[in-house]
Amino acid sequence: MATLLRPVLRRLRGLPGLLRLAAEMPLRARSAGAGPLYSHHIPTSPLQKALLAAGSSAMALYDPYRHDMVAVLGQTTGHRTLKVLRDQMRRDPEGAQILQERPRISTSTLDLGKLQSLPEGSLGREYLRFLDVNRVSPDTRAPTRFVDDEELAYVIQRYREVHDMLHTLLGMPTNILGDIVVKWFEAVQTGLPMCILGALFGPIQLSAQSLQVLVSELIPWAVQNGRTAPCVLNLYYERRWEQSLRALREELGITAPPVHIQGLA
Repeated sequence: MATLLRPVLRRLRGLPGLLRLAAEMPLRARSAGAGPLYSHHIPTSPLQKALLAAGSSAMALYDPYRHDMVAVLGQTTGHRTLKVLRDQMRRDPEGAQILQERPRISTSTLDLGKLQSLPEGSLGREYLRFLDVNRVSPDTRAPTRFVDDEELAYVIQRYREVHDMLHTLLGMPTNILGDIVVKWFEAVQTGLPMCILGALFGPIQLSAQSLQVLVSELIPWAVQNGRTAPCVLNLYYERRWEQSLRALREELGITAPPVHIQGLA
């Protein structure tokens, strides 16, 4: 399957700057009265959303590290699912507080010095370690632009900003295999089309060895943990920095990975 699809995916590089423009300079909705509902919002018609979804899904499939394309895909395909997630948050005390206070995760909101001073094994210390070891930044999450509802726009922004927190909870690195495992967990947890697409088609980039480990051990583990854990969007992570990562995993019912995948790709 990978051999058959890779030549097709490579041809996406030959597309003109259409996909880049779709993310950076999308067509605006022309319907009378359409206007921005929140900061960075760009109103788009159903047809424009469909075009953006098709283009961004193709590019995200070819290059999973194109965070701009992943963001566009998530914002243009999951409206009904976002409503379900929003309702889950409203029914949960911690989730409702998150919706009310709208915390954000970025280098401007994180007290990195405080996280560094926390005890070994705490959520905050392990999250900071994850960022350092994998050389990633919470600032890579572009603002939501294509969701035509202010509250739902925050829900998907929150989901994207806690993505690295899920890597930390699951003990997954940011290589392709680790990202796919997290996508399987997220697909079960959220039902977002972008997560399902990444879970199903991401493996075409893997080696035969990694694919075997993924199918035989990691997917069953991720699915089981996704079903067992409560909605991870209902966790006010910023108020749990001092909680031990081990205790939080036990609270959520998240078990240790069945294999160590750092050296696999």
